Amino acid sequence: MITIDAVSQTFKGRSGPVEAIRDISLTIGEGEFVTVIGRSGCGKSTLLRMIAGLLKPTAGSVTVAGSPVREPRRDVAMVFQRPALLPWRSVEDNVMLPVEIFGWRKSEYRPRAEHLLEMTGLSGFRKRLPHELSGGMQQRVSLCRALIQSPKVMLMDEPFSALDALTREELAVELQRIHMDLGTTIVFVTHSIQEAVLLADRVAVLSSRPGHLRRVVEIPIPRPRTFGHNAHMEQVAGISAELHTLLLSDDHLQASPQT
Repeated sequence: MITIDAVSQTFKGRSGPVEAIRDISLTIGEGEFVTVIGRSGCGKSTLLRMIAGLLKPTAGSVTVAGSPVREPRRDVAMVFQRPALLPWRSVEDNVMLPVEIFGWRKSEYRPRAEHLLEMTGLSGFRKRLPHELSGGMQQRVSLCRALIQSPKVMLMDEPFSALDALTREELAVELQRIHMDLGTTIVFVTHSIQEAVLLADRVAVLSSRPGHLRRVVEIPIPRPRTFGHNAHMEQVAGISAELHTLLLSDDHLQASPQT
């Protein structure tokens, strides 16, 4: 579904070029859920923007469903850290926004909007305005807005990081259920090791800047998964410890003198 082939990205800085990502190659299968973790500034969001077609790689290429990504695509949706809802539009109208932007028939998509709102527990809030909702509910609306176009790929850039711990956990479980129901390919950027293990089929670990792919860790834990007590707690703890060690060892490598 997604092929990232030897991708690098260098930005122009005030004091010279800044290398954000170096030579990343990764293939993500159809319906797969991949999380990307790494230290701040390692290029996680930059990688997501290149997959979305919002940023062209300095080197290498990105393809989605066999087609080169050169610009934003209708079959690729993105969810950001902030929900960015239009404050004067109701919940339902915010969800329907992509339909209006792309010029599709509202009558064809209204039932899907109603289904998505019901799926995320928002059917009773369809006429509410964003300021009448909690942060978690607003992010649910943002998720519905991304799903209204039935995207082949959904890119999520730390969508739960601004939420309190309990709401974040609830939404992570909710997203897992939606992914199991719809089978959308998802690439999810997070700082949270717990979140990465809960959600992912595989976790891609990036090094500190310039970000390169240190390792891809498989998560062979049956779904559905929860943060609470379950039969796989020992396995979750082991994988979490492996990811933690990878991130810490990256710090040591960065601090070591070059030979």
